Amino acid sequence: MAATWTVSTMERTLTDGDLSDVVTALHWQLTDSDGEHHGRCYGTVNLEAPDADSFTAYSDISHDDAVEWTKSALGEEAVSQYEDSVASQIELSKNPVQASGTPWT
Repeated sequence: MAATWTVSTMERTLTDGDLSDVVTALHWQLTDSDGEHHGRCYGTVNLEAPDADSFTAYSDISHDDAVEWTKSALGEEAVSQYEDSVASQIELSKNPVQASGTPWT
């Protein structure tokens, strides 16, 4: 199993000083599955103001860039915690420790 990071939406400021289409926030999700067992985390991360010297034009941003920026903004510890959470969700789905329902049918 390998968890999959995706960025579904990027929020941007249309004009920021001399820069155009500056990405300010990324909406992400992390998913994984093992057959019928699934795990998912999602969230939004804000980005710091870009460095004009290393600015990537909006039209040139790849999905891989967006995922890299997401992970960088979250930090290694949070990335690891989210990945562990998804793995735990799958494990709990396989081996539940709680149940709900009624004894009558």
